[in-house]
Amino acid sequence: MSTSERFDCHYCKDSLLGKKYIMKEDTQYCTKCYENLFANCCEGCSSPIGCNCKDLSYKDRHWHEQCFKCAKCSLSLVEKAFAAKDDLLLCTECYAHDYSSKCTTCKKTVMPGSRKMEYKGNSWHETCFLCHRCQQPIGTKSFIPKDTGYFCVPCFEKQFAYQCCACKKAITTGGVTYQDKPWHRDCFLCIGCRKQLSGQRFTSRENYPYCLECFSNLYAKKCVGCTKPITSLAGAKYISFEERQWHSECFTCVQCAVSLVGRGFLTQRDNILCTDCGREK
Repeated sequence: MSTSERFDCHYCKDSLLGKKYIMKEDTQYCTKCYENLFANCCEGCSSPIGCNCKDLSYKDRHWHEQCFKCAKCSLSLVEKAFAAKDDLLLCTECYAHDYSSKCTTCKKTVMPGSRKMEYKGNSWHETCFLCHRCQQPIGTKSFIPKDTGYFCVPCFEKQFAYQCCACKKAITTGGVTYQDKPWHRDCFLCIGCRKQLSGQRFTSRENYPYCLECFSNLYAKKCVGCTKPITSLAGAKYISFEERQWHSECFTCVQCAVSLVGRGFLTQRDNILCTDCGREK
């Protein structure tokens, strides 16, 4: 046979004519050389995975089909769900038994891949995490813990939350207490101008809350000098004489405008005069 007619293994040079061979990157190898050079080593039995065997791989590791088993119960994992723990492959049952959490409600294993709820180190099947009041699954909805139970928001509001005396809706966070009644902060308003009073100084009249400005405009005495309200709630000082009131800074001589605070004064009809201006009259 001429050299041009030869068809040899690229590695051992044995003739491949009439024999089984394998091509790799346009190069032919006999099966023995191919397995020695390129076959993956099985993680299970440590033998090469030959050309006649299926090569099952997971994260750059390889197994014979018959060696791809659960490390604990030896159940075949071929075409089945499995889980990895450290360097071991486990069937879902073995993994769940050894490593999965137990449902706080039913005490059964929460299987890998199943929907579950976790809160403060505890786990539940999604269908076992129920509202303590209505007994419906909470799922992905918001919930509120109370004592040893968990409540969906509507049930918590019905059973525990105060109701605002203004809007009659539940107060779930914060709130204001006035005359032993609960209010939302946004609902606690001045009865006059409707300005929010939470965190502000305010007063009341006939059990209604007022901001200082509205209370002064409605009920405070008016200064004879400037006609504006006089209110001690804001810390203002004032002078009172014969049922008339003045701001301290407004209590001045009507003629020369000198302050009369702490000084003698004279009256002329409705006018207040300093003693010097009064003598001139």
